[in-house]
Amino acid sequence: MWIDTHCHLDAAEFDADRDAVVARALAAGVTQIVIPAVDASNLERVRELAHLHDFTYALGIHPLCVMGAKPGDLDRVAEALQKHADDKRLVAVGEIGLDFFVPGIDPATQQHFYVEQLKLAKRVGLPVLLHVRRSADKLLAGLRRVGFPHGGIAHAFNGSEQQAQAFIALGFKLGFGGTLTFERSLQIRRVAASVPETALVMETDAPDIPPHWLYKTAEEREAQPGQARNESAELPRIAESLAELRGWTIQQTTAITSANARAALPRLAALSAA
Repeated sequence: MWIDTHCHLDAAEFDADRDAVVARALAAGVTQIVIPAVDASNLERVRELAHLHDFTYALGIHPLCVMGAKPGDLDRVAEALQKHADDKRLVAVGEIGLDFFVPGIDPATQQHFYVEQLKLAKRVGLPVLLHVRRSADKLLAGLRRVGFPHGGIAHAFNGSEQQAQAFIALGFKLGFGGTLTFERSLQIRRVAASVPETALVMETDAPDIPPHWLYKTAEEREAQPGQARNESAELPRIAESLAELRGWTIQQTTAITSANARAALPRLAALSAA
């Protein structure tokens, strides 16, 4: 059975048919989904969805949301983590990190939110889900500076092989999804093929990062809004690309990546054993 380690099930793109999206995921063999928060306004929503559907969740503020954060939002995250500390479905702090691709987001503000949330995760003893976009070295520096011991997942990993090894050395797994399905994603595919098998987990980042068979150009997306939406049911087909790169059967790919997800997020393992 598959584990989607990163899916924004609370996103507005799923409002019209969320139950059907979940049903399709389950029918495809995706039995566990991790739903990360992105700002203080959806902390409770991701928790509600996780409990409603027997999934799991993470709490945090996304780097693309920090400029809109209100005073006290970090305190709200801290309070929610404390309030739900014993919730077995709370598996990580996230989605947190740094994004130096999107313009207009102050690097110092991003760094502040990133480091403070690392400290929160360290305090409560949870791993983190890291947003990595043109920011791997800065993220690694923050992990070392805080002395973060709990690892987690470098979500939608797109760094170099050297950066991949640095994350792995700090106890992190690397998340791979729809980008693997594009033959021109040479670096990402090379990293996925070369890192130790214990480092790989699967994700969709749905509704984002659609695989090649769902991809639409900007013109097509404008003409047909919503037609490029990704969802968790696509995970097994996305994983076929990883299986091909590694020379694995699809059964091996399921077993290896699911075991890695449980290792990265120990509360997943506890849920599986319950």
